[in-house]
Amino acid sequence: MQSLEALTRAASALANGTSVGAPGLSAPEIEVARQLQICNACRYCEGFCAVFPAMTHRLEFGRADIHFMANLCHNCGACLHACQYAPPHEFAVNVPQAMAKVRLRTYGDYAWPAPLGALYQRNGLTLALALVGALVLFLLLALALNGALLQAPAPGGFYAILPHNLLVVLFAPVFLFAVLALGLGVRRFWQGISPGTTAALAGSERTAEAVMEAAMDALRLKYLDGGHGEGCNNADDAWTLWRRRFHHATFYGFVLCFAATLMATLYHYLLGWDAPYDWPSLPKLLGVVGGIGLLVGTAGLFYLNLRRHALHGDAAQKPMDRGFMALLFLTSLSGFALWLGRAAAALPILLVLHLGVVLALLATLPYGKFAHGVFRAAALLKWAIEKRQVDKFKL
Repeated sequence: MQSLEALTRAASALANGTSVGAPGLSAPEIEVARQLQICNACRYCEGFCAVFPAMTHRLEFGRADIHFMANLCHNCGACLHACQYAPPHEFAVNVPQAMAKVRLRTYGDYAWPAPLGALYQRNGLTLALALVGALVLFLLLALALNGALLQAPAPGGFYAILPHNLLVVLFAPVFLFAVLALGLGVRRFWQGISPGTTAALAGSERTAEAVMEAAMDALRLKYLDGGHGEGCNNADDAWTLWRRRFHHATFYGFVLCFAATLMATLYHYLLGWDAPYDWPSLPKLLGVVGGIGLLVGTAGLFYLNLRRHALHGDAAQKPMDRGFMALLFLTSLSGFALWLGRAAAALPILLVLHLGVVLALLATLPYGKFAHGVFRAAALLKWAIEKRQVDKFKL
């Protein structure tokens, strides 16, 4: 009876154009609240992912709840294709699309510094490529003015073209700012969605369990399995694991490339060995494996993005998604080109191309698609803690 009343209330709100959520919500947040009221009455998708059991812990949905569940959603599409109230039904329930619209707004709302949150709306493929072009042109001009643009490869390798200290001055501030901006942004997000969430479990063994569970769920991309292990939907209602696989290749490729950079830093400062490094050095092994992962993963995700069902996600975010994929793909591709051309006369140009792409990637990192992984990990942690709080209250 209670479920029927909730469903009737949500349907009435839809017909009358009124809100079923808390007052003061934006239009996208109101839409999520409306749809979740319907889902809370139906509960057919309760076993699909973490969003639906988290939803059942709530009778109404305020801004903190909506922001939390929007970032908990992995946009796998399983619930859309299973829903009896999905378009063209008059209830028009499309949870992945509604969540995606709110998710983008959360990135901007919690961004640091706040004025730069507007960049999430503009960080598209065109901007990414234009930034790469501008940075490459700047570096090319700098080399040309120094007469180093067309010089033959020197024994000093990369650092004979661009000194190590100069590269540190160029890249370290951008990287540190990206880490700071993402860290403070996700901190603001956590404070917004989790007032008092950790207090009941602070210092307990269950907190450590929650952190471990959230980390494993994030690293395994658990909720891209469609809730049944067969994968999620992409172009149609057929299950596929390819989106999960390409995500894994991209993520772990990025991690290995970052690990290669860290190892190269240790080689330089602790061992006094200058780049470039050849086989079988750890920087080279990690970089090659990671680079292959990035090439395969981003190319696969780009292909799936082109074929994605029109009702999945938010079409307005596709430029941002594709811009991020393009930067990761070009980072790997230019890295391989630099390695293969390390003895060629074009080495200065290849080096500048690679550095321009990497610098553009770092500059856009805090205000682009990369944020979704950080915010989603925080949402997974909140869910892991929340489950244990509910279990505690049941005892």
